[in-house]
Order: sequence, then structure tokens, then C-alpha cells
Amino acid sequence: MDAKGIIKSSMNLTDMVVKAYVGDLSDAELLRRPSEGCNHIAFQLGHLISSEIHLLSGITETDFNLPEGFAENHSGDAASSDDASKFLTGKEYMDLYDQVRQNTLAAVDKMSADDFDAESPESLRSFAPTKGDVLNLIATHPMMHAGQFVIVRRQTGKPIVM
Repeated sequence: MDAKGIIKSSMNLTDMVVKAYVGDLSDAELLRRPSEGCNHIAFQLGHLISSEIHLLSGITETDFNLPEGFAENHSGDAASSDDASKFLTGKEYMDLYDQVRQNTLAAVDKMSADDFDAESPESLRSFAPTKGDVLNLIATHPMMHAGQFVIVRRQTGKPIVM
């Protein structure tokens, strides 16, 4: 398997985990915080979506536009908000998550092997020096949040899915 295949496989795995962990949560449960000082799942899903577009646009052209106000409602300044009107439903988040991921996968398909070794933007180089590293970050970023999703599942009595 080449770099492109590994990146796509990682994206598919993380998508499976995210969907397993949030697929049966109600909209109210998405607004539950796993612990004091943590962001609720709705915010985290929006953060993942916004981050993916931001990171991808740093390494390739993308014309994907998030809904108006989406990035602002999922920025660091909005992390403490519990106002349900500022957040989407679970279905809306997952539909948008899928659209963003399909956009990213299409961008990966267009990249050459040499593109993966090309330098990333300077603002990302300290933690993702190449475009391939940025794509690896995009692929694995959801797993950085998945453990918090499990806590909410346990708090709400949801079944263990993995």
C-alpha cells in the first residue's frame, strides 16, 4: 500500500469509530460535556469539520464552503456555549462530516506521490512538516476526540460498541 492508500485507510477507520460512537446519541446527548471544562460532542464534531477544511486548504485548493456562521460557532471563543440553537443536529453534523471527508478524499486522489513529500505551510511545519503529515493529521484527528465521546456514552448508559 502506498502513502495515498494508507491515508485513505486511516480516514476510513477513524470515520467508522466516530460514527459508531456518535451514531446513536441524541441531539441532547451531543450537548453533554464529558467532564467539567471539556467541550461537548457537538462542539467537537464542529471543530473536527472546521479543522479538516482549514488544514486541507493549507495544502491544496478546495472550494468547499461551510455553512454561514459554522466556523464561528465552533471556534475556541464558542467552546463554552451550551446554546443549542448555535449547534446542529446529530444528523446534520454527520452529513456535513461525510461531505467534508468526501471532499478530502477527492483531494487525496488528485495528489501525486511527490505531493505527499512537499513542505506544508510554515504555520503547520512544527507538527506537520509535509503535506503527507497534514493529511495524516486530518486522518487521525478524530481519534484524539473519540475517547471523550466514549465517556458520554458511558454516562448515558449507551452500549459498548468497540
